[in-house]
Amino acid sequence: MAVLHQIWIKRVRRGPMDAATTAMLVAGRGISGNADQGGKRQVTIIDLKRWQELMDRRGADLETSARRANLVIDGLDLFDARGKTLHIGKARLLVGGETRPCERMDEALPGLQTEMKERWSGGVFAEVIDGGEIAVGDAVCWDGQPQGPA
Repeated sequence: MAVLHQIWIKRVRRGPMDAATTAMLVAGRGISGNADQGGKRQVTIIDLKRWQELMDRRGADLETSARRANLVIDGLDLFDARGKTLHIGKARLLVGGETRPCERMDEALPGLQTEMKERWSGGVFAEVIDGGEIAVGDAVCWDGQPQGPA
């Protein structure tokens, strides 16, 4: 079963990523208290396994916050997920596409930006369709898959 592994909130543009154990997703807006609100990129999501593979390949051990994504999912491949609906707890998010890595990844670790261009390793961006509180440990699944215990 896939789970929500971590929540990161960016309170100001280019500011630090603050760890949280819960967050409120607001339909059409994103994460309450996050700097990025509205538009198509309301929430950014990465796959923990892909992040760990990148770190192993680069011989590094950066915290997932270095990616600057809001949510870290464990156990669910995000590759080619455009147009899919993701359930996290009671919330639903529509994946809009791949989050392409920017030059900030090379600031965190030289060569990381290039490494992240393979298989959507930079994660995805999504819009919040149905909001609600989410928490680390919540079940995560694609629309139409069994969600398992919450």
